[in-house]
Amino acid sequence: MGSSRYASVLGMMFHCSGKTDMDYNTDRVDEAVLALLYLTLHDGARVWKSFDWEAMNRLHQKGYISDPIGKAKSVVLTEEGLQQAERLFKKLFCGTGGSAK
Repeated sequence: MGSSRYASVLGMMFHCSGKTDMDYNTDRVDEAVLALLYLTLHDGARVWKSFDWEAMNRLHQKGYISDPIGKAKSVVLTEEGLQQAERLFKKLFCGTGGSAK
């Protein structure tokens, strides 16, 4: 994503307002990522670069993602998971309360 402000999944561009360029709040995204990194805190101030395993297992049990156990470095969102992810993205990063960056 970076400074280009583009979130692309399989060539599809996601945005908040229906405009052609991205308008989500990257500061909110950065804060959310930092908060999620805190879930994996260990050995003082070290954190893992992946999500908490128990959280991933709970998302699988809820039917939002494919089974996270295995060698693959990615999971597949189910149809319901994709819908929920988009809803939450818009709820957390597209509302008022800060300009898009």
